[in-house]
Amino acid sequence: MRKLLLLAATLLAAGTLVPSAAASPAPSSVAPLAGPSAAQLLAKTQSCRQISSGKYKTDSELGRTIPVCDANGAVWWRADMDIDCDGQRTPRCNEQTDPWFQPDTAFHRSDGKPLVSDVTHYVVVPSPSSTWRYSSSGLAGAGSCAVIYNNKVLYASIGDTGPTDIIGEASYATARDLGINPDPENGGTDGPVTYICFKNSKVSPIESNSAATSVGEGRANTFVASN
Repeated sequence: MRKLLLLAATLLAAGTLVPSAAASPAPSSVAPLAGPSAAQLLAKTQSCRQISSGKYKTDSELGRTIPVCDANGAVWWRADMDIDCDGQRTPRCNEQTDPWFQPDTAFHRSDGKPLVSDVTHYVVVPSPSSTWRYSSSGLAGAGSCAVIYNNKVLYASIGDTGPTDIIGEASYATARDLGINPDPENGGTDGPVTYICFKNSKVSPIESNSAATSVGEGRANTFVASN
């Protein structure tokens, strides 16, 4: 036995015998695809190629200052964020917590029921008007969007429609997970909040935040590369 050990040591020193660990290197792991940073997305929204025929208000008492801008593969706008608490009633979203509560959303979950605002990440687009029709820009219910605030990116779906003259609104869950006060009566932020919605995209099912992230990251990477 001792002779065999000495022989092995001699062969190893001579390079004839290769340790098994060296012969079978561990396979390298591939990092999963991730979306671009907030800075990368914002860098592509520094100049506006206006696609809306006019501009929007951020609140009913304010003037029209917000254009909708066109880009390769997306449209975007920079506004504030009001809180949309519509949809299925929950302890956080109901007639008592939200003076403007509506028990429905323009687009429904895969089970046919309205969205749940304090669960699902979604944005609100203005209802169609002479100012802009979102469907003419390749957007639809369950479309994919990136929402950027305070150097943070969150991916969402298009889940509801709002007034024809106001822009800048998202669900309770979207606001909360971006670090914005989600209270429907006195929450929200003056921003700036940047909304980038990707043309001809779809989050399926619409209520899945993980699907919104997966689709959104891929579309956002393409957006950065093509603009």
